[in-house]
Amino acid sequence: MAGTEVRNGRQGRRRHGRRTCAWAVRATAVAACGALALTACGSTKDSGAAGAKGDGSGRVGVILPLLTSPFWQSYNDYVPKMATAQGVDAMKTVNSNSDPSQQITDINNELNQGVKGLVVAPLDSAAIQAGLDQAERKGVPVVAVDVAPDKGKVAMVVRADNVAYGEKACQYLGAHISSGKVVQIMGDLASVNGRERSEAFRACVKKHFPKLKVLEIPAKWESDTAAAKLDTLLNANPDLKGIYMQAGGVYLAPTLQTLKSKNMLRKAGTAGHIAIVSNDGIPQEFDAIRKGEIDATVSQPADAYAKYGMYYVKAAMRGKTFKPGPTDHGSTIVQLPNGTLEDQLPAPLVTKDDVDDPKLWGNTVK
Repeated sequence: MAGTEVRNGRQGRRRHGRRTCAWAVRATAVAACGALALTACGSTKDSGAAGAKGDGSGRVGVILPLLTSPFWQSYNDYVPKMATAQGVDAMKTVNSNSDPSQQITDINNELNQGVKGLVVAPLDSAAIQAGLDQAERKGVPVVAVDVAPDKGKVAMVVRADNVAYGEKACQYLGAHISSGKVVQIMGDLASVNGRERSEAFRACVKKHFPKLKVLEIPAKWESDTAAAKLDTLLNANPDLKGIYMQAGGVYLAPTLQTLKSKNMLRKAGTAGHIAIVSNDGIPQEFDAIRKGEIDATVSQPADAYAKYGMYYVKAAMRGKTFKPGPTDHGSTIVQLPNGTLEDQLPAPLVTKDDVDDPKLWGNTVK
């Protein structure tokens, strides 16, 4: 997550739920699309809304998981801009402050205010079902951003491919480290994002780079936990060669601070440099790449999360539906094991070679 949660100095939870056989699902979706017209396979071009229940108008509630992360702060800034561009009457965003139970209350409050649609970034993909059920009873469509719920009805999940996150980090580190120890600072393994990134990284290293030894820090999206455990790990493993941080918004600062405190933060290209790959694509990560403090990050699309969250909620309010397959905006809609559709948005790997690309959202944030 896109993302990172903080409460009272601690990072909260996010990205919950489970997806299995992600590559098989994508393959099935693409194969199925071959038998259908492209316009029926996930295209977001407006082909009308036969049988629509409404005209797409009405107020839309937008619920955030937190506002103490650079990623979610950027997403929050994009929401009103993208709502205006999509012609969506979005209400002022609501911050659930890393509290899953508060998020259910927030959903109920929005429903009581008569919203006709909801865009929610779930904190807990299991607990969110209660809120989704409330919305369904009132006939209010919901679009989930960043996290796929375990259960409960949503019109669409707008999310990047988190399996690819772990694989991209693995491929980068494997290409730059011939052998030795690497550590992945993991997210909450109760969340689909944490599980997918961790499992993909682990499996990729085992398959493609057997000379690397993977160490692991379960940090639950908590910065203080990451710092404390990394300090302990470095004491026992001063020969560490690489680090994969699953969320830069959470782990970048504590990781760099811990390395500095041990005189282990060496500039890329110099002797003793520990190769570091991150996730999120926030400006702070780009600055760290330019300085040579870290080597790469995967840019999770905060701008596209807001844009397509607004697009899909408006479509759902009109009664429009979608099918698995490639979209007209460079992504693929897949069907998750529970039947929910997910638009998997592109999330490119960013290195020193393209860190200044003006198309990256992290370079547009002031």
